Amino acid sequence: EAEAVMLGQATSMLLPEVVGYRLSGTLPPMATSTDLVLTITKHLRQGGVVGKFVEFLGPGVAQLSIADRATVSNMCPEYGATVGFFPVDAKTLEYMRQTGREERTLRRAEAYLRAQQMLRDYGDSGQDPVYSQLVELDLGSVVPSLSGPKRPQDRVSVDDMHKDFRDCLSAKVGFKGYGLKPEALDASAAFLHEGREQVLRHGSVVIAAITSCTNTSNPSVMLGAGLLAKKAVERGLSVAPHIKTSLSPGSGVVTYYLREAGVVPYLEQLGFHIVSYGCMTCIGNSGPLPEPVAEAIEKGDLVAVGVLSGNRNFEGRVHPHTRANYLASPLLVVAYAIAGTV
Repeated sequence: EAEAVMLGQATSMLLPEVVGYRLSGTLPPMATSTDLVLTITKHLRQGGVVGKFVEFLGPGVAQLSIADRATVSNMCPEYGATVGFFPVDAKTLEYMRQTGREERTLRRAEAYLRAQQMLRDYGDSGQDPVYSQLVELDLGSVVPSLSGPKRPQDRVSVDDMHKDFRDCLSAKVGFKGYGLKPEALDASAAFLHEGREQVLRHGSVVIAAITSCTNTSNPSVMLGAGLLAKKAVERGLSVAPHIKTSLSPGSGVVTYYLREAGVVPYLEQLGFHIVSYGCMTCIGNSGPLPEPVAEAIEKGDLVAVGVLSGNRNFEGRVHPHTRANYLASPLLVVAYAIAGTV
């Protein structure tokens, strides 16, 4: 096709539909960008945006940092669109300034965007294009959430998590079911780890990973996880030693500001040591579980759990011994690691 065009021949292409996703309101204090993107993923999967472009608009966008917007765009494959994007606004240019771009470059970029009418004011609805379809979300409706146990779009609020997991155990085998018989619901398996007896049950967390990708370049949730770890350590809380914990930041910059904030020692005390800067648990690179843990899961035929801050949680992808895997914010990864169960 490229050669034909170079030789002057005509070519054709299908223009995709562009879905406008209008955001209004403000995120509640307890909700994070992760909770937002999991909500959007479920919403758009239900609406169906495969093969379409998704453009975000509305006054709510102005409330989101560039890192928050990047989190939402990053999960585009999970909500099924070809692309999800936020048009450039003044906050985007300010981000460029904060990250060391030259003023000359910024002035040139702003002049070009204005000349092309591509610089958006999210508070001015008169700038909104006409879309193939318009979808709306009130940011105030977003609540702390996880997604799972087998698909990114199966969002569950933290408040409903315990009941939802119990329902999944007995539901017929499928995206939200494991088909366990009533007599198997309370199964458990004991094992020795570092000389101490531990007991695993359905819902026991065996992997807790703050993983590279969706969340680990977002300062708000990364520092939030560090502060949560600090408060937990100060109150004498800990993570069971058999739970495999890891921290793989999005870049060395993240490590820098975590160290500067003084939260790395607290994360490490809970077992969240920095292990790498590449793809880890989300694609099954977490490595084997401790042998006694793996044997206990197999012996009890248990639905063990992985909690991770990545993008994907399809069954068998994260780890062969975690039949249930939940996507969550880094803060909730720390919280569920401490709790030890969902």
